[in-house]
Amino acid sequence: MKLKKVIILCLLVVLALSSVSFSAPKKIRIGLSMDTLKEERWQKDRDIFVAEAKKLGADVLVQAANSDDALQVSQCENLLSQGIDVLVIIPHNAEAVAPVVDSAKKSKVPVIAYDRLIKGCDLDLYISFDNEKVGYLQAEYITKLVPTGTYAYIGGAPTDNNAYMFKAGAMKVLDPLIKAGKIKLAYDQFTNDWKPEVAQANMENCLTKLNNKIDAVIAANDGTAGGVIQALIEQKLAGKVPVSGQDADLAACQRIVEGTQAMTVYKPIKVIATEAAKAAVALAQKKTVQANLTIDNGKKKVPFLALTPIAVDKNNMYSVIIKDGFHKLEDVYRNVPKSQWPK
Repeated sequence: MKLKKVIILCLLVVLALSSVSFSAPKKIRIGLSMDTLKEERWQKDRDIFVAEAKKLGADVLVQAANSDDALQVSQCENLLSQGIDVLVIIPHNAEAVAPVVDSAKKSKVPVIAYDRLIKGCDLDLYISFDNEKVGYLQAEYITKLVPTGTYAYIGGAPTDNNAYMFKAGAMKVLDPLIKAGKIKLAYDQFTNDWKPEVAQANMENCLTKLNNKIDAVIAANDGTAGGVIQALIEQKLAGKVPVSGQDADLAACQRIVEGTQAMTVYKPIKVIATEAAKAAVALAQKKTVQANLTIDNGKKKVPFLALTPIAVDKNNMYSVIIKDGFHKLEDVYRNVPKSQWPK
């Protein structure tokens, strides 16, 4: 009899539970709109961001625009139409995607500008490295090598707000030396879409204009540095004229240990991608993200989570780049005799 009562009780519990509808918590969906995936560093950003978001229980929808403004706007609109909870944008153009940000805000979708600021819109958060500091580190390093002489500045894309910030940082070092008559900035040119071939053409024009009389080049990133160095190779000046860079691309790290590029600026991608994923999930959950600075984007003071860049040359290549796991020892030093590899 007791067994019968237990069975009936169990059946009643099962029936009661079956009438209750259990719904799992809604999974966070992040839209990640990328300017391009053609450059090595952006592939790393994507992979680390997606992995960290997944670890935090979020799905990421990734779109890459191949440096096409109209396509990026269209892709962002498409991501918003898919019901994402937060939009993260690496803009090709600092102003072209601004209407998308305002559109997202109307739909109550927070927006993060990743690495590059978006101008003139109601942005929720900007996360990047201290970009003026990047330019400052480049100029500081090169001017220590060449305290007097004729300089060229090969900047980034004129559509990228970061390019202006890098230059502003560099000019904090260069301006006093120019005014003191120690340095002459004889060539100053931006590089459309950050294309190495454009940087190479710019540097070829510089060398022609100056009759190869150039003492140092500040190149805004490693892609432009590669173009500059190719132009220098053609004139047998590679290794004689120090060139800066940024991003610690593998090819640039190889050039540094081989002696054709003086330095790069390492922006630990693991740090920015991880922090951005955490911030995206937090904003999706209606939480506040603590920023350490603010930055004026022309419409508002945007909370700015500013990260610290690191100058890298052949002396700290192993301790910074290799030990951080960003590149492998055998890849960076591939073209260097093994007897010269760091122990």
